Amino acid sequence: MVDIFDEVSDDLRAERAANLLRRYGSLLVGLALLVLIGVGGQQGWAWYQGQQNNKTAASYIALNNKITAQGAAITNDQRVADAKALGDFAASATSGYRDLADLRAAGLYADAGQIDAAEALWNDVSADKAADPLVRNLADLLWAQHALGTAPNDVILARLQPLTVPENPYHALAEETQALLYLNENKPDQAKALFSQISADPNAPEGVRNRADGLLAKLNG
Repeated sequence: MVDIFDEVSDDLRAERAANLLRRYGSLLVGLALLVLIGVGGQQGWAWYQGQQNNKTAASYIALNNKITAQGAAITNDQRVADAKALGDFAASATSGYRDLADLRAAGLYADAGQIDAAEALWNDVSADKAADPLVRNLADLLWAQHALGTAPNDVILARLQPLTVPENPYHALAEETQALLYLNENKPDQAKALFSQISADPNAPEGVRNRADGLLAKLNG
């Protein structure tokens, strides 16, 4: 008797399934197609984005190599022209390459003596919420280094402060800039404390430690 009831139950389930397929089969097929189209669309979009990123990377590398190849022979007029070319590239580039191009252009403007143009770009990168935090930090550091003696000291310190935490890869450079600011404020003791900290920091770049040792020697007479 149990087997008979099981067979009847199975037949009823099969009949209900057949009725459902007859009523909703076309809808289910349509939904399945939509899922497949969605997956295919995502893969196609990912492929397209990858192709665009590769093209952008190649364009940036070519432009950067062209600038670098000029070496010491580059003139200020050429620096400005190259900075403008980088700006044109950045106008249609994705966020990452746009920020790299802006930082490179800012450096060229600064080397050409056009500090206002450089600072505007550093500020733009710093304010770009889509940018990598390390790129934004670098923009703040470069701005602060070039703002010494011109911008208010409290403004510079405020931009440097988040960079001085030990976890930040730029912390030694930020501390060095902060120490130079203290020297500019005629606060040698605070400057020496920071230079000593940098000198003893195993994670600080060798060049930064060497500069700190040299300045400590001068300050200590």
